[in-house]
Amino acid sequence: MGASEENSALFPIFVLTLMALPLVPYTIVNLFGAFKKKAAKINCQCSVCVRSGKYHKSIFRRISNFSTYSNLTLVLLWIVMAVLVYYIKHISTEVQIFEPFSILGLEHGASDSEIKKAYRRLSIQYHPDKNPDPEAHSYFVEFISKAYQALTDPISRENFEKYGHPDGRQGLQMGIALPQFLLNIDGASEGILLLGIVGVCIILPLTISVIYLSRSSKYTGNYVMHSTLAAYYHLMKPSLAPSKVMDVFIKASEFMDIPVRRSDEEPLQRLFVLVRSELNLDLKNIRQEQAKFWKQHPALVKTELLLQAQLTRETAALSPTLQRDFRRVLELAPRLLEELMKMAIIPRPPVGHGWLRPAIGVVELSQSVVQAVPLSARKAAGGSSEGYASFLQLPHFSEAVVKKIARKKVRTFQDFRDMTPDERADLLTQVAGFSNGESHDVEMVLEMMPSVTIDITCETEGEEGIQEGDIVTMHAWVTLKRGSGLIRALPHCPYFPFDKEENFWLMLADSFSNDVWLSQKVSFMDEATAIIAVSKTIQESKEGSGASAREINVAVKEAIEKVKNGSRLVMGKFQAPAEGNYNLSSFCLCDSWIGCDAKSNIKLKVMKRSRAGTRGGFAADETPAMEDGIEEDEEEEEEDYDDYESEYSEDEEDTKETKSKGAVANGSAHNKANSSSSDESGSEAD
Repeated sequence: MGASEENSALFPIFVLTLMALPLVPYTIVNLFGAFKKKAAKINCQCSVCVRSGKYHKSIFRRISNFSTYSNLTLVLLWIVMAVLVYYIKHISTEVQIFEPFSILGLEHGASDSEIKKAYRRLSIQYHPDKNPDPEAHSYFVEFISKAYQALTDPISRENFEKYGHPDGRQGLQMGIALPQFLLNIDGASEGILLLGIVGVCIILPLTISVIYLSRSSKYTGNYVMHSTLAAYYHLMKPSLAPSKVMDVFIKASEFMDIPVRRSDEEPLQRLFVLVRSELNLDLKNIRQEQAKFWKQHPALVKTELLLQAQLTRETAALSPTLQRDFRRVLELAPRLLEELMKMAIIPRPPVGHGWLRPAIGVVELSQSVVQAVPLSARKAAGGSSEGYASFLQLPHFSEAVVKKIARKKVRTFQDFRDMTPDERADLLTQVAGFSNGESHDVEMVLEMMPSVTIDITCETEGEEGIQEGDIVTMHAWVTLKRGSGLIRALPHCPYFPFDKEENFWLMLADSFSNDVWLSQKVSFMDEATAIIAVSKTIQESKEGSGASAREINVAVKEAIEKVKNGSRLVMGKFQAPAEGNYNLSSFCLCDSWIGCDAKSNIKLKVMKRSRAGTRGGFAADETPAMEDGIEEDEEEEEEDYDDYESEYSEDEEDTKETKSKGAVANGSAHNKANSSSSDESGSEAD
């Protein structure tokens, strides 16, 4: 019985150990990450972001970025651990060792006469005939009598002196840390034990497996429903206009699962009035257009209106229930837009290329959602072909402010960025009426904005020139610079309620044919992963070319240094097309900032494959580069649609300017621009 009680007392210690093993390191890692993020200050520090309270998070909220439930679970587990520690501390779990000399109050080596005297003295105090107390009786029988017997019996005393126990050498005793009711098996507790074993060993694993299989069959690895990907794949079209991407985006199954309540009708009606100008309704037939809009599926109507509320910054009109749905829509938006982007650039038969125009539209929609800028702001206006959308992402800017500074011949966002800080401060304070603090906020955001350059080459490894059918390797170094000196940073987006990392999409495309030859997502947030990837890539490339170990080490060190300075290596392979000259463009599009994209031209000359397999001399084509553009042929449903002009569309004047600058060498180009509105020029290669 004593051993059973001892094992039962160890059960809380056993539970505490099991809880502490995963919980303590998990908490330490997350706390370290929280302090590290806080110390890095990679988020915007302007007054607009500070007032939004977006980055003012307690350590508790920084422990987990998944959900509030995980935070509560973590705190609850620590409370349980604290209760267990308190319980273990106050229960009596000390194992009393049988020590006959101590029980009789003697020192080791006492004589027989001293043992008898001590026994008689304690008998007067604890013997049942002298002391009627039951506890005294129990102590006399369990301890005093056994101690006297162990010391007076020669064999028992010899065993105690040799082995520390009257019964001689003791074997190893083992127990199990389980509660008392499980150790005393009877009719009642036997059923409880059986149910516990069945539940923990059979039912619980089976339930977890069923939940996992059901979710895995419904969702992809990016936590997007398979039905959403299927819908995006079939709805994506090569001539999809940028402003028509919204119609495809809202058809995600995740949005369809958001409940539509009767109480939402009136707030949605008010919201419709506020955002009606952004819905591209035909004003000539406004009644029919409105009726057609409201006849759509209620979930589609609700999702589009909530997205337009974000784009137009009309969130104050939302009811509390719509606010929750609004946050849910924005929480899903980044990963759904990423999957929509993949559906635009996924290779399609028969050529095996993606589509450039819808891909640009997806990125522009992502930029507008993150920065809360309406799509109509991208339309050409006020003498600017790119609209005023880029200005609206700056703090304290509005359309009226853009018109004021346009009078000073600052018509494009690039013109504004190219000004010196003093010139911008004078412009904003004297012309736009900004205070010194507001002007400082604008300067802080401009320092956070990335400037991207692309250095790209296309070649056939181990051969001179490119022949049709060759496997062409693209090497691209994408370099990011900021005025603040940071490489890893979060974009300024105070109206987007969640943390959003910057992502870039690098695409090698033929603008004339609307084909995307190669594409890859680029991130500057994880430097360690980028170093590992570039080291492996450079090493394999150099080993394949027969370089020495010293040359490999030098190349790897140089590549690592470039990564630390803000560059990322992107590699890809494609099969050379038929013989001819191809005017390609490399795009590096940011999904979070407007006006921070980069573009460069690259000319690719593919020669006809000779029968002998020899390769002739090769030189850059001197023919003027064909101007990038989108095909004029569109579907009938889009012919009469007044779509805004994408910032990547070019006119005849740009064509002449490009021709005057000369052609880019075959298979190589270096972009010095930091936005799509900047000049695009190629450098002659030897």
